[in-house]
Amino acid sequence: MVGFKNRYMIMEVFLDPNRDLAVDDPIIITQFNVSKAIKDSILVNFGECGLASSFGSFQVKYVNPITKLCIIRASREEYQKVWSAITMVKSIGHCPVLFNLLDLSGSIRACRNAALKCDKAKFEQYKLVVGDRLTDDINNQMQNCLERIKILEH
Repeated sequence: MVGFKNRYMIMEVFLDPNRDLAVDDPIIITQFNVSKAIKDSILVNFGECGLASSFGSFQVKYVNPITKLCIIRASREEYQKVWSAITMVKSIGHCPVLFNLLDLSGSIRACRNAALKCDKAKFEQYKLVVGDRLTDDINNQMQNCLERIKILEH
């Protein structure tokens, strides 16, 4: 018997750089927000039948709100539909966003390793940008996110 085949996409979320974070409410990227935006995009672009066909395996497995990295699972037959719907997502909440595919993998283990590497590199870059304003709370949040990736399985 052959197991159910999935594809795992590591996506990077870019928030609108012109957004004034001091004035606007900061958007927090969560699994729910990302999942809802993608499902809405599938519904708009592929209809109810497209949403139903991709619904079986679709899941946002991991989101890091600091580095804006997420892992999305889709079935092997439907991942191209999900990927194209992701590229058509224009906003999460009221904040304009862009998605960038960093890695596409057939196993959660390979995806986890790539995500760890990307997350660590992005957090080092984040620390350089933030500098002295890096709090222990943010450092602890990042460590928790890295631990969640390490234990990521089905």
